[in-house]
Amino acid sequence: QVQLVESGGGLVQAGGSLRLSCAVSGRTFSSYVVGWFRQAPGKEREFVAGISRYGGSTYYADSVQGRFTISRDNAKNTVYLQMNSLKPEDTAVYYCAAGNVYGARRAVQYDYWGQGTQVTVSS
Repeated sequence: QVQLVESGGGLVQAGGSLRLSCAVSGRTFSSYVVGWFRQAPGKEREFVAGISRYGGSTYYADSVQGRFTISRDNAKNTVYLQMNSLKPEDTAVYYCAAGNVYGARRAVQYDYWGQGTQVTVSS
């Protein structure tokens, strides 16, 4: 069983930065692709960023490309999402998820999910 716990969310002004963390339990952390998703009120959950098993490859949604950076530290069983130049439209609950398909952008392609962390960007 894999468990994921997100942290690092909060309230930030537009243009500011936050770094989210996703702590993953389990001895096989490096066998999973990890993705970040977000869900704003009244909207569907959307893909944000993903990273390969050993961190050598990453992929992003167009809306965050160039502003967000996903990384992982397999020694610490942790994945990070560095978010810069935040905009009010980035406001959402952010979730990390683990799966087996590199390049996956749909939520159904991920098997394990965290509980989410709220990010609020004020204008």
